[in-house]
Amino acid sequence: MSSATEQQHLAGPLSASVANLCQRLQPQVSARTAAGFREVLRRLSAPLQVAVAGRIKSGKSTLVNALIGRRIAPTDVGECTRLVTRFQYGTVDRVELVFFDGTKQVLPFEVGGMIPADLDVDFDKVSHLEAYLTNAVLRDLTVIDTPGLGSLDLASVKRTEQLLGAAKHRKDGEDGEDGEEDGDDELDETSRNAVAGAEAVLYVVTQGVRADDQQALAAFTAATASREAGPVNAIAVLNKADTITPESVTGSDGDVWKAATLLAEKQAATLKPRVADVIPVIGLIAESAESGGFTSADADALRSLSQLDDAIWETMLISADIFTTWECDVPTGTRVRLLEKLDLFGIRHAVDALRADPDLTAGALRRSLLDASGLAGVRSRLDAVFRARADGIKAAAALASVTALAHASGDPGERQRVHDAIEVLLAKPEAHQLRLLEALTLVTSGAVDMPEDLAVEVLRVGSNADIGEQLGMKGRPHNELSAYALERAGWWRSFASFGATPAQSRVAHVVHRAYFLIWQQLKAQSGS
Repeated sequence: MSSATEQQHLAGPLSASVANLCQRLQPQVSARTAAGFREVLRRLSAPLQVAVAGRIKSGKSTLVNALIGRRIAPTDVGECTRLVTRFQYGTVDRVELVFFDGTKQVLPFEVGGMIPADLDVDFDKVSHLEAYLTNAVLRDLTVIDTPGLGSLDLASVKRTEQLLGAAKHRKDGEDGEDGEEDGDDELDETSRNAVAGAEAVLYVVTQGVRADDQQALAAFTAATASREAGPVNAIAVLNKADTITPESVTGSDGDVWKAATLLAEKQAATLKPRVADVIPVIGLIAESAESGGFTSADADALRSLSQLDDAIWETMLISADIFTTWECDVPTGTRVRLLEKLDLFGIRHAVDALRADPDLTAGALRRSLLDASGLAGVRSRLDAVFRARADGIKAAAALASVTALAHASGDPGERQRVHDAIEVLLAKPEAHQLRLLEALTLVTSGAVDMPEDLAVEVLRVGSNADIGEQLGMKGRPHNELSAYALERAGWWRSFASFGATPAQSRVAHVVHRAYFLIWQQLKAQSGS
């Protein structure tokens, strides 16, 4: 971890500070805790680990394929969809089965380049799958596909819950996602749990947010150290947005996408503060347009359909059955293929685009479908919530793991040494981001009770990367932002000293400093 090459893989200065802390402490702690620290160091130098989770048949694997830009994750029910699959960057495409005993077996791809849905091995002995792909998007983001919650297959649900931090214990031998590493055999179960789990979650919902969606998000922890899912490390997507009936959503004016947007806003309020946002998306169209599934032959078929009489065309769009059985020049098999790739919503969108511009090329039509899928909005939020904060998220998860490892050691002296080292790190100016993340978690989890308006303000300041959004004044002039930041800094300092409970005061001091640092940043930008 000390080599320059490995240091380059760290997400930023906060991760580097935590890595240095782990390295300094290793000679001062027990062999078992030191082994845990080595695992923390390994995870710090790896890309941010984002779990894609949700109920069964919510379209998780389809969305994974769209995000990766390749149709690789099986979407039909099979043994592989009952396993956790980690998609990470590699110089050669390969898939490995990882067994509970730590052994691995290379799995051949199917003819179309997908992971086979069923395995020719004893499924009960398989821990998870590791997929190494050359796709550039995976250089700084490891995407983890999970079995569906709500499945009748209890073993699959348990695998997912373990990843999300919902399970308190693991079976013997069921350790971290990467199998046995050097020194891992020194870790006991408690220590293993302290460094396991994804660091962020992309939660997939459909039209109805159910109780177990709430429970799964509540159970999600980064590094299984009681860091609940929150607006810093969790976002949700409303998938299958095209299946929403506009008439069922007040204010949609009959528009499907408007209905999906309004419903996503309502679900965001329901899931708040567990997630930063809920973004509507049509995973099927996104997958087809982004992963090479949409071909020039598909574009030609849609071009032919665009030339049908209006009345006939509207009749065909009434249902999938009518669309595939109606007599027309486009063969039934071709129409079935279009339905599998785009569904009726995507087909209508493509035909409308072709009627508006008959000269549209296959590439331009694919881009139009991609725009209609909403994938750009999901990627934008992934960048804003996860990628822009990868350093803070990873550092916070690592510190939580370090704390849990020291606590699990049972040695009061060791625990105190680790605690003191963390306090020194947190006192540094660059570590304020971690203080803010901690304050945000305390407020959103209810551990510190704040008046609602102040809780909303903490949420806004702590869960946005853009200064205008942090201040709730996006687009306002620079001088207004600066004046407001200084005003709020003074208010929170007064509240910390005179109006707050001791617990509230702790949070208030952090928020005061956040506003003061924002003011300093704005002042530096203006050159005054």
